[in-house]
Amino acid sequence: MSEKKEAKFKALSAPKGVPDYVPPGSPVFLKVRETFIHQAHLAGFQHIELPIFEDTTLFARGVGESTDVVSKEMYTFADRGGRSVTLRPEGTAGVMRSVIEHSLDRGQLPVKLNYAGPFFRYERPQAGRYRQLQQVGVEAIGVDDPALDAEIIALADRSFRAIGLSGFRLELTSLGDHTCRPEYRAKLQEFLFALPLDEETRRRAELNPLRVLDDKRQAVQEMTADAPLMLDYLSDEARNHFETVTGLLDDMSVPYVVNPRMVRGLDYYTKTCFEFVHDGLGAQSGIGGGGRYDGLMSQLGGQDLSGIGYGLGVDRAVLALAAEGVELPDVARRVEVFGVALGTEAKKAMATLINDLRVAGISADMSYGDRGLKGAMKGADRAGARFALVLGEQELAEGQVQIKDLAAHEQTGVALEAVVSELGQRLS
Repeated sequence: MSEKKEAKFKALSAPKGVPDYVPPGSPVFLKVRETFIHQAHLAGFQHIELPIFEDTTLFARGVGESTDVVSKEMYTFADRGGRSVTLRPEGTAGVMRSVIEHSLDRGQLPVKLNYAGPFFRYERPQAGRYRQLQQVGVEAIGVDDPALDAEIIALADRSFRAIGLSGFRLELTSLGDHTCRPEYRAKLQEFLFALPLDEETRRRAELNPLRVLDDKRQAVQEMTADAPLMLDYLSDEARNHFETVTGLLDDMSVPYVVNPRMVRGLDYYTKTCFEFVHDGLGAQSGIGGGGRYDGLMSQLGGQDLSGIGYGLGVDRAVLALAAEGVELPDVARRVEVFGVALGTEAKKAMATLINDLRVAGISADMSYGDRGLKGAMKGADRAGARFALVLGEQELAEGQVQIKDLAAHEQTGVALEAVVSELGQRLS
């Protein structure tokens, strides 16, 4: 192909704001996600697989039309049938839709579900803020019990600590319930409407005044510094609920700080609300959060049941690990065993042996091509293998393989038919 013709094919790159996770960094991403999922399963949460896109109405009704997520950030388009569909911007609404559709709420409560995967928001890309973000979430639906709130929060805290993070803090508040929120809403609107707000912010104050307190513009923050706080207007029931949650967290030795000005980015939150913050990440400091959502199920056409959940940011957790200088153990190990074969017949025998190891549940790879012993052993090092198998024509004639312990720098000859069992014992 001529150089002129080759010039027509420009190299492609990922869409703006969509990160790739490739080796050698991808094992860290995978380990973080798997650890978050494992911690959820230890707490009795079961997996749910959600659609990547849903009917747009689900998010408009469930997340809230006044939120930035719905009004500015959703990837919405018409499919070939003319239906409006949206790439999922968050997980809770989809989980609730699925619970209602499949009558999961008609059995034992709470329904405890765990999900993981990509979510999509059209945001301005920067470090830690992506248009495709990766999350692991849990939802516990059907029981309004402060002990369940404490369990969910403790699970999130434990998940971050399980990957080695320590430089974060848990911020906690209560957003009240249906008995006290109307009075607070009226007080907050009275305060806000007395301010010189721009037209868009005033419209937001009319729809959901709490959203104004979440405005990141310094001028708005200064104007609202003395705004009334929800914690000062809690009903007796909401206050008792919150005090029970904080008391249980104290008993569980889960550290937290009460942040009375906290506002989550989604409209469905009530009562307990929380966020995990890591100051090592700069402006995008939130690494996970969630809260209780009374009324969301009935709003989506189901029973009037409460729920609570969280979403943990895998992308930001990876960045937080780097900020703290935490290295996860064994993530550089691609396989346990790496085969090095020298000679045509030896390569055939090694290919069979590597397959036998995999069948036995031992991760294994081998050197391909015509690399010599030195080059092939570099491959074993790059794979992070614990053992290398060396098989040349002479070893093959003798029916043996050399097992090299790469950490201890020891080498042992083992019969071909005994390699699998020998390595199984050493790796157990």
